[in-house]
Amino acid sequence: MKIMGLDYGSRTVGVAVSDALLMTSQPREILRREREHQLRRTLARIAEIVREEDIRLIVLGKPVHMDTSEGVRVGETLRFRDLVTQRTGLPVELSDERLTTVEADEMMDRMGIRRQDRRQYVDMLAASVILQEYMENHRTELQKMLAEEGTP
Repeated sequence: MKIMGLDYGSRTVGVAVSDALLMTSQPREILRREREHQLRRTLARIAEIVREEDIRLIVLGKPVHMDTSEGVRVGETLRFRDLVTQRTGLPVELSDERLTTVEADEMMDRMGIRRQDRRQYVDMLAASVILQEYMENHRTELQKMLAEEGTP
């Protein structure tokens, strides 16, 4: 059993996947598209990863403002959530994504990734941060899920 983290953007979706014990998050890939609403291939790839990795839950970053108000992107994210649920049949939890891109940028600083190379990593690292924070904030519920699955 694993969990997937998604960072939805207008032209990309960052993807991260947990380990089987739901302790750590690993960046997986970035799904790119030419236009914002061209989601068929993106949804197909998400469904493929769900099958490959035995994903049981998806966590999607919710783009709220620093004052917790919701902007235009939240509506797009909610529509995307509904499409992911329809395509995969899995529950999709929303998780506050404030400052995840900043944290991903700080990670790339520590890793020594040059600024001009960061676009190829930032979305999947942000997805990994979203997923890791979700796992840390929901540790008790996730351990119950693992116990029900028979994983220690």
